[in-house]
Amino acid sequence: MRRSVPALLIAGLLAACSAAPSPPTATETPAPVSQSGAALQSSSAPESSASAAPAAGKSGKPQLEKVGDFDDPLFVTAPAGDARLYVVQRGGVVRLVEAGKTREQPFLDVSADVRAGGEQGLLSIAFSPSYAADGHVYVDYTDTDGHSRVVEYTRGAGDVVDPASKRELLKVEQPYPNHNGGLLLFDPSGMLLIGLGDGGSGGDPEDRGQNLGELLGKILRIDPRADGGKPYRIPADNPFVGKDGVRPEIWAYGLRNPWRFSFASDGTFLVADVGQNEFEEINAVTPAQARGANYGWAAFEGDKKLKDGEPTPGGPLIAPALVYNHDNGRCSITGGGVYAGSAADLRGRYLYADFCSGEVWAAALSGATLAKPTKLFDVPSPASFGVDAAGEMYIVSIEGAVHRIDV
Repeated sequence: MRRSVPALLIAGLLAACSAAPSPPTATETPAPVSQSGAALQSSSAPESSASAAPAAGKSGKPQLEKVGDFDDPLFVTAPAGDARLYVVQRGGVVRLVEAGKTREQPFLDVSADVRAGGEQGLLSIAFSPSYAADGHVYVDYTDTDGHSRVVEYTRGAGDVVDPASKRELLKVEQPYPNHNGGLLLFDPSGMLLIGLGDGGSGGDPEDRGQNLGELLGKILRIDPRADGGKPYRIPADNPFVGKDGVRPEIWAYGLRNPWRFSFASDGTFLVADVGQNEFEEINAVTPAQARGANYGWAAFEGDKKLKDGEPTPGGPLIAPALVYNHDNGRCSITGGGVYAGSAADLRGRYLYADFCSGEVWAAALSGATLAKPTKLFDVPSPASFGVDAAGEMYIVSIEGAVHRIDV
């Protein structure tokens, strides 16, 4: 029987399915499970100072400063050069926070197109790297039939999205209502990454994670510009372009539910993949390893063998950089990012949390290696992290509060 979690659980955070767990009482740091090394390539790299924190900034104990309360918030972000904060609500609305106040008029409202609840809803937005010029906004949501859609909109008059500008890029049918993934993120080259879980249920019953002919259980990489009659382009440097029986959109595979992923300043790619019965994992890979990487699901959960059979060959098979188990009320990892805000003592550290226990940790990143984490504080039901245009990091609670990390 899998450990249970609250009914509020969102995309990427499902770990079980009956009564809620007991309130957590533990305060210790979860030590990483040792990696087996036999079947997985280590994601370690020689130590690098590229992620080291600069000296400037405020020192002191990290604190949380509340930005506001929202309806089922899942994500926060902002386009480059914009001092405001954009808050994604699961029901299909994006709120705009300006000078500490939430604007009454939504920036975006796609609630009529969205099925919201459980692991479904409006899951993230991403702004074009050229947003100031082209006004393009990309959204990932669960439609009213329960399928994943990636849609482009364009900013209109009044600095809000023009609903008439809707242009669909991608629809992916979902066989089950969980493991939708849902993160959109532009990579350093300006290509759009799309996270998709394995389709749901438990144990990846149709083995989608290792099937390179399927989009589920993958991170996709596309150029969102239309190409003639096609809604997007395939980047020429994608790892499986031109290979028979393989979807060319695939950038990485072998994922259960990559709810959140991010880049460090040196290009290190970090993917927090939600586990199943026992283990939660963080993967950290160099730019060279990221292309075509196989993160092992469902042959492995964490660094432990889960199912018979060998993982699909294709790209490098990656060992997790950090694994923790479900002791002490923990159940589901909420991936974050490498901190680069004004709290100098946190810079260069990867922040992440557990949805059930509410614990938030920081682990120093060196190259593609994560050190043993230290606990920072507790946040009720942390659904996501996010970063504004100034590089400040936020923690989002599905219970409603959005906090900025400060000192």
